[in-house]
Amino acid sequence: MSEFKALLGGYQRFRAGRYESERRRWESLAGGQSPAVMIIGCCDSRVDPATIFDTVPGQAFILRNVANLVPPFEQGSGLHGVSAALEFGVTKLDVKHIVVMGHGACGGIAAALGGHGDPDRNFIDRWIALLDPPLERVRASDPDDPQRALELEGVKTSLDNLRSFPFVAEREAAGELQLHGCHFAIAEGRLWELDEATGEFGAIEEPGADDQ
Repeated sequence: MSEFKALLGGYQRFRAGRYESERRRWESLAGGQSPAVMIIGCCDSRVDPATIFDTVPGQAFILRNVANLVPPFEQGSGLHGVSAALEFGVTKLDVKHIVVMGHGACGGIAAALGGHGDPDRNFIDRWIALLDPPLERVRASDPDDPQRALELEGVKTSLDNLRSFPFVAEREAAGELQLHGCHFAIAEGRLWELDEATGEFGAIEEPGADDQ
């Protein structure tokens, strides 16, 4: 119970601190939300998008799942949680940017590299099967660091799958929506951004770099 009590302690600090200092923002948010950005990140406890991007409440519509994956567009039977959140963010909230953020030391990526067949991974294995195509590309290229290579390829695959949704493709083609790929290195605390023209990830400049 001590871990849960720690959460309640955090809530009490929030009520006494940030909530009190931003009361007007919270009161306005009670009437609705209009975030301009949707972030698709991993549910890993170490890579909270709100912390990494230092957002304020109402700024970002955040979806988190194992390995920050987006499935391809499909209709029919099944529970489509990611697709439902994407549909809501794009067609109802009218977000202008979608960011797919992968990260270092991702457990879902490690599971994909380890292969399927673990009897305790029924749901996980079916989910990370989305990584089978990029996994084949990574193995064919034989990189020095397969983990990082698949983390980066996973981001690219999710971007490709995003574009299979008609409402995403239409808005991107009209210039109403921009897609972005990022990768966060945990140990270094550094963010890398994908240049889709070159297929390479480049590090975001450190604070104050322009002044040097």
